[in-house]
Amino acid sequence: MNGETKTRVIILTGHYRIVGNIDLLPGARVTDYLSETRDFFAVTDAEVWDLNGRKISSGAFMNINRNRIEVMMPEGCAGKS
Repeated sequence: MNGETKTRVIILTGHYRIVGNIDLLPGARVTDYLSETRDFFAVTDAEVWDLNGRKISSGAFMNINRNRIEVMMPEGCAGKS
């Protein structure tokens, strides 16, 4: 993993909320990760929820299309004002 650490993130698209891990370099920001990634990036230990809060899928690995993301944040930041 070359010094990468798993960072739990929440990803919002127009239709889904995805919760899972990305491999982030220590000190790097989620914003930097997203701007430097290719069209698709890996999310591990992922869960996919519809916008009504119903879990529709989960998997050890998912490729996420960067162009479909509306919001992406570390899980610990959700709900803070």
